[in-house]
Amino acid sequence: MTDQATAGPTKASFTDKLLNTVEKVGNKVPHPVLMFAYLIVGVIVLSAVLSFFGVSVTEKVAVPVPIEMTPNFYEDLSEYTLSGAESVDVKYEIKEQTIAIRSLLSVDGIRFLFTSFVPNFQGFGALAVTLIALMGAGTAEVAGLMAALIRKIVKVAPRAVIAYLLVFVGVLSSVASDAGYLILIPLGAAAFAAVDRHPIAGLAAGFGGVAAGFMTNLVPTPTDAMLFGITNEALGMIGKPPVSITADYYFQAFSAIFLTFVIGFVIVRIIEPRLGKYNPADAGDQAQAAAAGEIDPVLEARGLKWAGLALLAVLGLVMLATLPSGAPLRDTETGNIIGQTPFMGSLLFIVMLCFFIPGIAFGMANGTFKGAKDVIAAVVKTFSGLAGLIFMLMMISQFIAYFNFSNIPSVVATALADRLGQAGIPALPLLLGFILVIFVLDFLLPGALAKWAIFAPIFVPLFVQLGVPAQTVFAAYRIGDSPANTLTPLLVFFPVIVTFAQRYQKQAGVGSVVALMLPVAGAVLVAWTALFILWFLLGIPLGPGYPVRL
Repeated sequence: MTDQATAGPTKASFTDKLLNTVEKVGNKVPHPVLMFAYLIVGVIVLSAVLSFFGVSVTEKVAVPVPIEMTPNFYEDLSEYTLSGAESVDVKYEIKEQTIAIRSLLSVDGIRFLFTSFVPNFQGFGALAVTLIALMGAGTAEVAGLMAALIRKIVKVAPRAVIAYLLVFVGVLSSVASDAGYLILIPLGAAAFAAVDRHPIAGLAAGFGGVAAGFMTNLVPTPTDAMLFGITNEALGMIGKPPVSITADYYFQAFSAIFLTFVIGFVIVRIIEPRLGKYNPADAGDQAQAAAAGEIDPVLEARGLKWAGLALLAVLGLVMLATLPSGAPLRDTETGNIIGQTPFMGSLLFIVMLCFFIPGIAFGMANGTFKGAKDVIAAVVKTFSGLAGLIFMLMMISQFIAYFNFSNIPSVVATALADRLGQAGIPALPLLLGFILVIFVLDFLLPGALAKWAIFAPIFVPLFVQLGVPAQTVFAAYRIGDSPANTLTPLLVFFPVIVTFAQRYQKQAGVGSVVALMLPVAGAVLVAWTALFILWFLLGIPLGPGYPVRL
């Protein structure tokens, strides 16, 4: 992904040589579809071997409490609904269970291979999320709204701070779940291209903020609510009181700002110089990669005005459905807006509408869209470029389902957790070891919830006995969970990032993205860990009323 031809005869630094080697080796990895096909075969064989030798672990894990549901029958309908299936806060309880490797070549395994293929893909949330998010962003892009917004941002924001701005917005995007991956990252690439900077650096800024900064924010997120629920169940095992969702809020919010500067610095000082001068001829999709040309300023101004009014209308509708007492997007029992509520569950749809409706308004105002057929054509154009990605997501969905069925991730994670817990070392070094183990395991289990369900019942009681409160353990978990998100191909959106990169660099592959993001992941892990050590040694409270040490 580097532009060595423009770099001149300057001798490459050690870092450049290392990253170039990573890129070359990584790009020798087969096409992602083939890679996941090979991984599926590998998981099938490995599960059979490990099951034959009876590999298993016994451990306490956090599991969701079953929700009692009763059918509601109606006299005039042959169908029924389930009472109790509404949006509720998920509760967890600690249970001891034996986790054994399950062979995919056993009778049950072979049955699962055949019967789950369609449901695996049908229930793969990343596909629907991708299509819905890109429906809005694609329509706005075809209409010209994205290019117009980029020009406005470029005029308002100083060139020097664009990278930091993109990272910061990416960090904050975790409150909207996966929207940042599908909207902010391509927007970042286009913003850099608009100011004659390398678009791949803009992509890295967005990706770094969204993925490496995922566990930070200025406000508690829905993910925090679920993770703290598991934390409190682990505390209940040893008779300790629960902690609030704000238990490490000071650390979380400060980390959001801190990581913005760390990631932005790496983008500007390391990644962008390595990429060199961008050559538009390298683009894989000239139409998508090139910044849209200037249009009539009068038409653009009118389009932006219409788009702004359309956005206000969408936001007004959302507020009307959210703010009043008893509004449909509030929790039906508590009336809450934030948490496991209909509002938080609909954020991605709301984000899509915030691009789709203003995009239509912009296109109608400047003449890009003449009618409904043009809008439909814009959506079709967006979806038509996703055929390869959809095929790739189908393979990923099978691999994840087969991998989880085998119990290999859970057994590996639990075994490593036991080794770390029995090491008998002091609290701070043990916390640092905990961070490192979470970082390594994130390559196999990118999901924050799945790992914490395994680790919380083990490490929360262990650290509390060492005088380390639960909020400190959770703060350490934040650090270990995020950096590897930018490096692991098992992240469901990683192939999407590769596809975005190929718009601007047709030779880009998995290795290119890994090499691109390696400095970001390394800097975040080191700098964030150093911040944690300093915070711990100084004894700064992690949240309001929550000390870092007991």
